Amino acid sequence: MNVRIRRLGLGLLLGYLLLFAQLNRVQVYGAQRLVEDPTNARVAIEAFGAPRGRIATADGVVVAESLSTESSRFDRQRHYPHGVLYAHLTGYHSFTSGVAGLEATYDEVLGGRTAEQRTDPLYDLFAADPETGDVVLTINHALQQAAATALGDREGAVVMLDPVTGNVLALWSSPSYDPNPLSSVDTTAANEARAALLADPTNPLLPRATGEIFAPGSTFKVVTATAAVETAGFTLDQPLLNVTDGYVPPLTNRAITNYGGSTCGGDLRENMRASCNTAFAQIGAEYVGPYAMVAIAEGFGFNQRPPFDLPVAASNFPDDFGKVLSMVTDETGQDTLIPVLEDTPLLAQSSIGQYEVAATPLQMALVAAAVANNGNVPLPRLVDEIRDQSGQIISRPESGPWLEAMEPATAALVAEGMRGVVAEGTARRLAIDGLVMGAKTGTAQVAAGQIATHAWLVGFASLPNQAPAVAFAVFVAADQEAGEQTGGRVAAPIAREVLLELFNISE
Repeated sequence: MNVRIRRLGLGLLLGYLLLFAQLNRVQVYGAQRLVEDPTNARVAIEAFGAPRGRIATADGVVVAESLSTESSRFDRQRHYPHGVLYAHLTGYHSFTSGVAGLEATYDEVLGGRTAEQRTDPLYDLFAADPETGDVVLTINHALQQAAATALGDREGAVVMLDPVTGNVLALWSSPSYDPNPLSSVDTTAANEARAALLADPTNPLLPRATGEIFAPGSTFKVVTATAAVETAGFTLDQPLLNVTDGYVPPLTNRAITNYGGSTCGGDLRENMRASCNTAFAQIGAEYVGPYAMVAIAEGFGFNQRPPFDLPVAASNFPDDFGKVLSMVTDETGQDTLIPVLEDTPLLAQSSIGQYEVAATPLQMALVAAAVANNGNVPLPRLVDEIRDQSGQIISRPESGPWLEAMEPATAALVAEGMRGVVAEGTARRLAIDGLVMGAKTGTAQVAAGQIATHAWLVGFASLPNQAPAVAFAVFVAADQEAGEQTGGRVAAPIAREVLLELFNISE
């Protein structure tokens, strides 16, 4: 009997030891796995309802915050006081759809989970709430509102930024959406809101300013003009190109024509003023050549993604125009050999912002910024500061130059040409008394045979005798009902309205 009792006792003891070991393994070694397990609903519910910092504009307007709820499951939910106005910036914080936008980029900062915010080793044991962080944007609230009002219900984008610091002052994309329903504690309603947005044919979740690329049309001539000065020895006054209504590139018999069948040519100053297709197509194909055109375009940021706080589509300039067929001497008197490639006709089209050239409005604003900033492309910045709950600055994202697109002397020359476009060229509708401005308009054909066109404007502005305070890009997408849209008629008035707000000018 005693033997049996001892065996039973040993068995119970062994079972207890195994149970003890398993409990410790789960609680100690498997705790993190359980916390990270997406099927662990309790942890997910607690995380969604946890305290979270605010997102605010540079002038103190709160655009994202956490509010207490009366929900039996969630303590808090995210609230976006200005709804559609900042949706493509803030993104959303949703229990069913996850996080997007700045809510995703700065998820750990807002939730107080970074190493800088959790320096106390006993923090997790004794802290009632996490030390959340606030994100302060570079955006000016009044300017953001002005951009949205000026663009109206048209599909497109408005980008305004400081050409030196890269601070984004306004970043508006239309159409937009309201992130509040996506962040609702009513998960059924949140799912329905998400489904409706995904089914919307206008695709309001896609930010036109950063998330999609479009043919930039003649605004790309700023890049080609830079290439002409940097690599082919052009000035604003020399050389003189043929005055013509059509240019036939090598290896083809199809002419590139000017807008409306007009005739133009002459020096670079005049060709920028008139936005002369024939001249800029010839400059790219016969004066600059494919390799220099690619290098200059990439110096502005094409074929790469700008470092930014939000996902940005890479703008494109084609970098392969086929095999070299021959070498010809350019006509500038420098005896520079220019290769003629299999696809030189496509290079001519690319030099006027057509063929496969495509850019985000943010990228085209950076092109204008480089001209205004002595040839340097700035790092675009959407977030200025990270602050703790007491308002103290924890960190500041980097600012300064990103790329060197051209020499300062080249930038000064191209800027002078762009000022002529406003004074007496295709951007006359942009002019504002008391401001010094330079710009380049663009009208981009979407597809052969279609009347509808994209309308663009890029440029910079300043007070007299001061450095440029802003660089900008306005894009209005092609609309079949609107038909042919030009940058001068459609995009320039939009930019003008926003600039009046920025410089506090009343008319």
